[in-house]
Amino acid sequence: MNAKFGVMTTSILLSCCLFLATCLSKPNDKVISAEFDNADYSFLQKRKLKPGILIDSICVIKAKREMVVFANGIIQKIYKIALGYNPEGKKMFEGDGKTPEGLYFINSKNKNSIYHKNLGISYPNTIDRANAAMHHKSPGGDIKIHGWPNCYTEEKAKFLAPDWTIGCIAISNDEIDELFEATETNIPILIKP
Repeated sequence: MNAKFGVMTTSILLSCCLFLATCLSKPNDKVISAEFDNADYSFLQKRKLKPGILIDSICVIKAKREMVVFANGIIQKIYKIALGYNPEGKKMFEGDGKTPEGLYFINSKNKNSIYHKNLGISYPNTIDRANAAMHHKSPGGDIKIHGWPNCYTEEKAKFLAPDWTIGCIAISNDEIDELFEATETNIPILIKP
């Protein structure tokens, strides 16, 4: 890993941590949360990403069902997401219906996915594989950020369960189209409980 990438990764992680501290601070913590608690950030969910922007990090907050995307340490958009059908806790094994938690990377892009388009997440990592091996199980894999199943229209997608994936992170087809264009591989994705 070169020094520039190491500095960039550290900067991105610090940005994610600062955002999370703001999001998860206690309501009585006046120093950090007063502005955030009173602010309306719905515009970050409604707006489109700027043309030509490159996302350089992603932070998922499972409990809020939100995915925050950054460029140069600045929040560009917040996406409402669906998770695995058994969303509480960290993914441990294949078939547990959980979405992973931890630091991963976007490791692939597929525009011919069975779920419209997808961005691959580098799960399982070495720790995930070792944990599953200790239990004599497979850690699973193929964790993605993706759109709806290809056979679904927007009307049909309204009937999907709130958390309907096998362990992936789902957004609408329009949103994955937008994110797919703005995201390169090898960027960090931090997935928090």
